[in-house]
Amino acid sequence: MAETKKTAAKAKPKKAASTAKKAETKKTAAKTETKATTKKPAAKKTAAKKAPSGKTVTITQTGSTIGRKAYQRKTLIGLGLNKVGRSSTLEDTPSVRGMIASVAHLIRVEDEAA
Repeated sequence: MAETKKTAAKAKPKKAASTAKKAETKKTAAKTETKATTKKPAAKKTAAKKAPSGKTVTITQTGSTIGRKAYQRKTLIGLGLNKVGRSSTLEDTPSVRGMIASVAHLIRVEDEAA
């Protein structure tokens, strides 16, 4: 019995110390909240967009991505396609032509408008 009283007496100061720590953390949390509200939002940067050259290409997905490699699925998403039968009109650039060539077996080039 004497041992249980000693352990109970030791536990009380720990609780007091833990409540003091909780009070300190609440104060620091309140300080960080006030600091966070005083920060100004970062200025948005506008990306310089290139003027379209006027040439476009329309592609339609004809094959499924089931069982295909991940890079082929990602290429189709990059071309704006994700389901069979969907069409996308893109600017005719060398990078788009390279993407078309890498998944040529899954798509059909419908229109090469000038």
